[in-house]
Amino acid sequence: MKDRTGKELPSQEVFKKAANRAYNIIIDLELLVLNFVSCTIPFHSIRKLFYRAAGVKIGTNSFIHMGARFYLPKGVLIGDGTVIGEHCFMDGRASLKIGSNVDIASDVMIYNSEHDINSQGFDPVEEPVEIEDYAFIGPQAIILPGVKIGKGAVVGAGAVVTKDVAPFKVVGGVPAKEIGERRNKNPNYRLGRARLFQ
Repeated sequence: MKDRTGKELPSQEVFKKAANRAYNIIIDLELLVLNFVSCTIPFHSIRKLFYRAAGVKIGTNSFIHMGARFYLPKGVLIGDGTVIGEHCFMDGRASLKIGSNVDIASDVMIYNSEHDINSQGFDPVEEPVEIEDYAFIGPQAIILPGVKIGKGAVVGAGAVVTKDVAPFKVVGGVPAKEIGERRNKNPNYRLGRARLFQ
C-alpha cells in the first residue's frame, strides 16, 4: 500500500491507516445523524440533547438554530446565553471555544483546521479558535484557524477573519480589517430568546 505521495508504507503504517479509516467512518456516521437531527427537528431542547450526546458542551440558555453542522463536535464548547444562527458550521478538530452571550448570525463558518499548501503531503494544520463573551459575528462571516475574537468585538457580514480581533473592535471585509470600535465597553445584556421553531 502507498500513501498519498506514492511512498510505499510498512505494514505497521498500513494497520494504523486502516484503524484511522474505521474511526473516521464512525465519526462520519455520527455527523450524519447530527445533520439529520439539526435539519429536521424544530425543537431546541431535543436537538440540544443530541448535540450534548455527541460531545458538544453547551451552557445554560444557549441555543443553536436549525441546520447547524459540526466537524468533531467534542471539540466545541459554548458558554451561557449564546445564540447561534441557522446553518452555521462549527469545526471541533481543534478546540473551538465560544463564550457567553455571544451572538452568531446565520451561515457563519468557523474553521480550526486547514491544509498546509506548501507541505508535500498537503498536510492538515489545526489551531484553536476562541470567541470571547459578548462578541457579535455577522451573517456569512468566515473565521479561520488560530483566530481569537476579543470580548465585545464585532465581525461584519461576509468578513473573512484571518487574524485576531482585539476586544470591542469592529472588523469587516476580505480579509477583515478594523473599521470601527464599539462604544459600550461594559456590556451586560442578555440576548433575546431564540425563535421557537428554528
